[in-house]
Amino acid sequence: MDIVFASELEPDPQAWVAALRDALPEARVRLWGDEHSDGQADFAVVWAPPIDLFAREPRLRALFNLGAGVDALLRLPGLPPGLPLVRLEDGGMAVQMAEYTLYHLLRESRDFGRYERQQAGGLWQPLDDIDRDAWTVGVLGAGAMGARVAQACAALEYPTAVWSRSGRAVPGVESFGGEAGLAAFLARTRVLVNALPLTDATRGILCGRTFDQLRPDALVINIARGGHLVEADLLAALDDGRLRAAALDVFEREPLPPGHPFWADPRIRITPHIAGASLMDRTVRQIAGKIRALDRGEAISGIVDRDRQY
Repeated sequence: MDIVFASELEPDPQAWVAALRDALPEARVRLWGDEHSDGQADFAVVWAPPIDLFAREPRLRALFNLGAGVDALLRLPGLPPGLPLVRLEDGGMAVQMAEYTLYHLLRESRDFGRYERQQAGGLWQPLDDIDRDAWTVGVLGAGAMGARVAQACAALEYPTAVWSRSGRAVPGVESFGGEAGLAAFLARTRVLVNALPLTDATRGILCGRTFDQLRPDALVINIARGGHLVEADLLAALDDGRLRAAALDVFEREPLPPGHPFWADPRIRITPHIAGASLMDRTVRQIAGKIRALDRGEAISGIVDRDRQY
């Protein structure tokens, strides 16, 4: 069994190679581009892989992605039509995304930002008590990530709902589905959290039309993909007062270029794509188990439906 690790973004690829070797001692595990590259790989583990991956590794039996979003893989040149693409199923990301969401939700709903400014001015002044009914949370996406985020918000007694194309039910929260349910979902939402996969249907969903349908003084949190957001529409909604703030972890261009207007806007909080990192130990255990199952001819979960793009 031959496995190649290929990533153009991972800062320490050798650490992943070492972890995969420990988890799969029966396999030959190598780093893309090393002197042993010979086009004989059975499986590839990738994150932002090189564009000539399939030209140089024509014998792949499956491709494993170090994340849940596979939009970049679907755009790779020469992607074989029958090659199974396997997305990461959590890998420790969901709880981190819940933490990220709760931080920004609590900061706004409990006025912690205002308390920080009062401290800077030496002002002791309690603000109004929280009214949780005024802070309705709506999570776009009801998969593993979206469901965990929604349930974490609901556990703190924020009125919470999810929306998905299928209308998938998430225990403990209200569920909406399809185009018919989107307007009602947005109308009851003040804190909009995006946890959708990036597909042709969801690209640009965070736009002026969406923002116009939210409750007044809304907060937008994007933890999915930069391609979901129409940046000019966000700035316009902030300027018009339709939105109070935005927390953005992902961007169309990463790193976010110097001089981008988001950097200097106090209404926008920026983080460098860290809301949900793939934890190496969990991720490697999951991938190793699936590689062994495929090698035995067994079915596995997490295979991407290319028609749905997730």
